Amino acid sequence: MSYQDIIRNVSAAGSSAVIAVTGIHPIDVVKTRLQVSDGARSVGIGGTVVSIWKKEGIPAFWKGIGAAWWRESSYTSLRLGLYGPIKQGLGITPESSFLLKFTAGSLAGAIGSLAGNPFDVMKTRMMTNEGKTSITMFQTALDIYKYQTYRGFYRGLEANMMRACVLNGTKMSCYDQITYAIQKTQMIPSGLPTQFLAAFGAGFFMATTVAPFDMIRTQLMNQPVKKEYSGFMDCLIKIVSKQGVQGLYSGFIPIWARFAPTTCLQLIIFEQLKPVFGVKGKME
Repeated sequence: MSYQDIIRNVSAAGSSAVIAVTGIHPIDVVKTRLQVSDGARSVGIGGTVVSIWKKEGIPAFWKGIGAAWWRESSYTSLRLGLYGPIKQGLGITPESSFLLKFTAGSLAGAIGSLAGNPFDVMKTRMMTNEGKTSITMFQTALDIYKYQTYRGFYRGLEANMMRACVLNGTKMSCYDQITYAIQKTQMIPSGLPTQFLAAFGAGFFMATTVAPFDMIRTQLMNQPVKKEYSGFMDCLIKIVSKQGVQGLYSGFIPIWARFAPTTCLQLIIFEQLKPVFGVKGKME
């Protein structure tokens, strides 16, 4: 695959991600509030939705959307767009093992997380702001730099990279594996029906494997200037000590509710946008 092909692939992936996240963002806001707030956890998903609606208004469900767009343009464009080139570089075929596909997805995810971490931090801060007036991405960036310097933009990087490796490894390998199984058995027609079923299945497995990493990442990124957690393991131990193992799965339902449609939209739109950007071949 040429350099131009990689650019086209990444561009198509980023465009599909920005389109998908715009509609899914409210679920992400609810999920993040459940992860960081004891009060939100006590009232559950429905109570959190009602609370945001009454206290902050409908626009609050799109707090942090600007940072989310930048995050998708960097992180998702790379983790999704580089999967094909990495597979090709490793000589992976549809018949290759699940482990090889997982490795390719993990590598793409790790690269993407390095680029997207600053926007992830800003997005998390903006979504957890419970004031009636939303803070802008520029204001958020200035506050982070003022009190934490450039290091503040890379809070939670360790957890974010682990999350990205598990997430993208699971997402892309499961999508490939399910697609290959469907095509082999010819259970349903190829094209959109196959893409939808494979993406939906991948979304479920992603939620199951990624939830603990997502919880830890959110806690690390949302820390005040005076840190509560020294790192990934310290955060893991304190969450389990305080809330039990189930604490690692706080917000699981919103995570799955976000991953399933997001995965479907991202991968299906990605496939449809490929010809527009001049990308040849299907992801599988």
